[in-house]
This record gives sequence, C-alpha cells and structure tokens, in this order.
Amino acid sequence: MSDSNLENILTKHLPFKRNFINRNGQQYHYVNEGQGSPVVMVHGNPSWSFYYRNLVSQLSKNHQCIVPDHIGCGLSDKPGDEAYDYTLANRIDDLAALLEHLDIKENITLVVHDWGGMIGMGYAARYPERIKRLVILNTGAFHLPKEKKLPPALWLGRNSFVGTLLVRGFNAFSSVASYIGVKRKPMAKDIRQAYVAPFNSWNNRISTLRFIQDIPLKPSDRNYSLVTEISDALVQFNKLPMLICWGLKDFVFDKHFLAQWQQRFPDAQVHAFDDCGHYILEDASDEVVPLINDFLKNSEAELT
Repeated sequence: MSDSNLENILTKHLPFKRNFINRNGQQYHYVNEGQGSPVVMVHGNPSWSFYYRNLVSQLSKNHQCIVPDHIGCGLSDKPGDEAYDYTLANRIDDLAALLEHLDIKENITLVVHDWGGMIGMGYAARYPERIKRLVILNTGAFHLPKEKKLPPALWLGRNSFVGTLLVRGFNAFSSVASYIGVKRKPMAKDIRQAYVAPFNSWNNRISTLRFIQDIPLKPSDRNYSLVTEISDALVQFNKLPMLICWGLKDFVFDKHFLAQWQQRFPDAQVHAFDDCGHYILEDASDEVVPLINDFLKNSEAELT
C-alpha cells in the first residue's frame, strides 16, 4: 500500500491528532482525545491504536481517551533489537512513562485487549490506587490456563525459524489475523489494509514476532515471574467495577481465559458473544461500544 493510500485511510478512519513522546530515543505515538476522567486503552498484537478508533470517537465526548501505540506498532518507531528490548517489562515501563508525561495518576479506567491485558494490568499492579474501573476484551493477565494449549500457529512463531520467516517475511500473523480475527462478517478491505499497513516490511514486523516470542510458558522464560506477579496482584481489583465483553470464537483467548476472569471477578458484568472472534470491537462494535459507554456512565454514578 502506498503512503498516500494509508494517509487516506487514516484520515477517514483515524481522524485524531498524532502525538509523540521521545521514549529512550524512540518516537512513541499516542492518541489523546477529549476531556474528563481518563480512559486508557491498551492494544495487543498484531494490532495498534486503530483498533480503538470507534471507542475513542464515542468516549471522548465525556472522557480523556489515551491510546498508545506500543514501540514497534502502529505509528510508533520500529527499532531493531539493538535499540529496544521487546519485552513485557519494557512495555509496562513505556505505558507508565506516557501516563507520567500526561500527569495522569488517578481515576483511570483501563480498557485492555490481547497483550494489552498483561501490559495494562502490569501497570495497574504497580499503581493499584490509580485504577478506578476495568474493561476487559479478549485478553489475559495470568499464565496460560491449564485447560488451554498454545495454538500451533503461535508455537510455530515462537519456537521456529519457519515461524520467523512466515511472520516477518510474509506478514502471516498480522494479515491472517485481519481475516480470522472477525467472525460475523469480513472486515472491509480498507479496514483490513489499515490493520496491516504499519507492518509493511521485514524490519517493521519485528514487534509482531517479538510479542509471540515473549509469551512465557515455563519458569525459565524471562517474563514468567513477572506474569506470576501480575496474576497474583489481580485480587486487589476484585471490588472495582468491571465490564467483560468477549468473543467466544477467539482461537487464542477462548472460553478458558474467560472462565479465569469470571472466577477471579465473580461480580463483573459479562457480555459473551458466541458469534464473534478476537477483534470484538470489529465484530460487534455497534453493541460493545454502547455497552462500554453505558458502563462508564452507570459506574460513575455509583462511584460518586
């Protein structure tokens, strides 16, 4: 896709000001729209801030919506390994640095999806007093459930050169996700193109692969203990208002992950969609965006 075509798509579908901070020499992009209590939306892999565009358009009428692009994703820089260590701890550090830069230190509503669950809840575990509400969308913040096996496609990407070649050489992960991540109906062509556009070369797909390789499965993996800490910290949030919206046809974050959330947060509001996949904000945007908007309004009244 040409740069002009990408610009046309972004102008149409992501009409927000582009903001950047310098993060250890890297340009770290974020959306910052609206005023009011802060809503921080954290994306996963292989998506970027584009995923939250419809939610930002709605919530920014009454809230300050902050949506970073993780380093290596979206409109942020995509450095090589020599300039950035693509690991969970650094992702949490980056998010913390951004919110510190914006002086956002209280009454935060976290919206998390995919890897954003681990990153966002990693931030929450550091600063639990800053978190007011949680919105959970097909994600995890704990180890792989015992009932769930790592899907073969992720195993291949995590553990083999063939996986590396497919992900970085052929954009297999990002491209395939734009097809299989929705179940109700295919993404429109320009939406699908927008999802994959930032990952348009071997170099620019580094984060896609590093996210997969960073999945901790055993105690010797470098982020295993950090995930344990995040998982153990979840209990301190079980009295906060929580909304869970879940696509049950997600091939990774499936019913086993949802069951973990419900076990840990029995009072959460849960809306499960049996005909939706991983990208719940694409499959069921017309339903989920109003659910989130109503949840914020109603819980605001309860909290005050």
